[in-house]
Amino acid sequence: MSKQLAVDRELSVEANAWSLSWQAAVGREFFGSASLAERIRCRLIGAHQRSGRVLLDFVLLPREIHAIARVREDDSVAGVARSFGNIVSRWVREEQPVRSPVLAGPYFSQVLETEEAVRREVRMLAWRPVHLQACATATHYNHGALRAALGLTPARGFNARPLLDHFGDSVPDARKALRKWLAARPSDQEWREWELSHGLELATGSVGPRPAMAKAVGNAAAVLIAAGGGYGVDGALALLEGWVTAKIQPAAPLDLQADLGAAAARGRALVASLAVTHRLCSAASVARHFGRTKSTISEQMALCRARRGDRLIVATPLHRILDELVSLKRMSGNLMHRSASVRSK
Repeated sequence: MSKQLAVDRELSVEANAWSLSWQAAVGREFFGSASLAERIRCRLIGAHQRSGRVLLDFVLLPREIHAIARVREDDSVAGVARSFGNIVSRWVREEQPVRSPVLAGPYFSQVLETEEAVRREVRMLAWRPVHLQACATATHYNHGALRAALGLTPARGFNARPLLDHFGDSVPDARKALRKWLAARPSDQEWREWELSHGLELATGSVGPRPAMAKAVGNAAAVLIAAGGGYGVDGALALLEGWVTAKIQPAAPLDLQADLGAAAARGRALVASLAVTHRLCSAASVARHFGRTKSTISEQMALCRARRGDRLIVATPLHRILDELVSLKRMSGNLMHRSASVRSK
């Protein structure tokens, strides 16, 4: 093993892994020619060919650029992202001389804290061109790192070994494991969650101060919204309603929209507390969702904070809430099926 390769492999373990993205502004494309695409590719690789940086994976799309990179804590992720974005913007303006922004906004960056998160990001980048209908299968897309990592095309300056190290010790074993990992296409729900959490789509809804709202959300809110079946905050609130009512009154149906009793007031406050905890929306937005005043919801939220049982409900991990919602839906479906079978007899 060469000295440089040994250094790169050590860095790929020690440095933080980051997901980086750049999105083109409306009416703009990052490359209208193969030559510009190649320049952008070389610049992205070159930006990480210095001590403290390793480019793990990337995909270049006409309106999106995504990368996974390891950067040491004493280096500047912001500096890497800004300098690359500035250069790409200048090149695009030279090729498309229109007086309008090239980037839709600031770059996106998010630390990938676990090995699972890195592998999941690799899977989403591999399938992104297919999802955007840029190619038929993940291994057919030319403007990315995947084909080089799998040995399907020459590396052309890209060192695929740090990426392969996440899937196996030897190159053949790693490539086999990588193919297996990428075999399953991401679901629509996975795409909604990924797009929301990466700022590629905005959360929408009618719970804001205006008839319609659109805002960027974080990971937890993105998970809730995606599970709700769309890009709307309202769907996520409906999920929380169903889970909360099952928690506080499982034996009898409870309508948090219409019921006026103490149990319903408590339920609405718990939904608001969960929405605020997971940064889905504000308590005022939840109040509008239920047709109540913010002061009423806030008063009930204070009571929830004073009750130990309610604090435990609000502190429930998000993955457990979603798992229990799946179980509730399955149980409801089974009951409906049995009921239909009884009626048919």
